Amino acid sequence: MKVGMGQIRVDGGATEANLRRAEDMIRKGANAGCDVVVLPECLDLGWTWPEARALARPIPGERSSRLAAAARESGIWVVAGLTERDGERVFNCAVLNSSDGELMAKHRKINELAIAHDLYDVGDRLTAVPSPFGLLGMTICADNFPESLAFGHSLARMGVRTLLSPCAWAVDADHDNLKEPYGELWLTAYRELAIRYDMSVIGVSCIGWLTGGPWKGRKCIGNSMAVGPGGRILAVAPYGVDAECLMVVEVIGSQAVPRMQASPR
Repeated sequence: MKVGMGQIRVDGGATEANLRRAEDMIRKGANAGCDVVVLPECLDLGWTWPEARALARPIPGERSSRLAAAARESGIWVVAGLTERDGERVFNCAVLNSSDGELMAKHRKINELAIAHDLYDVGDRLTAVPSPFGLLGMTICADNFPESLAFGHSLARMGVRTLLSPCAWAVDADHDNLKEPYGELWLTAYRELAIRYDMSVIGVSCIGWLTGGPWKGRKCIGNSMAVGPGGRILAVAPYGVDAECLMVVEVIGSQAVPRMQASPR
């Protein structure tokens, strides 16, 4: 299976521009021969956008249907983060669309950070999704914190061997990646699952500045990661607020070869 790690820019509240980037990345993933493309968390509005509760939309709905149409037109499976309205509740949600554009599943983030509890309600279930590539699982960002790995363990017990995770990894504006390389927390957590269950875990983050919300002024820096069976690092995407790219991870047995494509235009 070839998985495209679609590290796109997400601008707070800029729904149309963000969805266009997502659609472009889906097409790019298909052109690169990917079977699945994974996109970032809350890619429609941005994570913790202050107007999330007012601007969230139902799933299925207009936004999720655009991603489903792109999946169908490109003949590729798509995992993407969206902000979901369900009546009076709002969720930080990930959707999984098949290559036919069918909404196969959605996952509502469970381990939402305390700073976001006024924006998002808490999810209450995990799902293992049948696919031509075996059972797929979804988590979102902090669902994979070391202290919340019960979700990953549970999905593994359900038979999932590929865990796909939309993320929004943010650091302080002055963070120096040369002095303090980003990502050890995620590598530690991903490796635990990968080693114990021969699982592949793929987390894909957005890039760009957070211009609203509790972390206003921080930067999302990509650095998307894939870890495979045995805990081997399969790929690490570039770090930076401008590091938009597609990283393709081709998994053949226990081997993986990453290839980076230029950012979509």
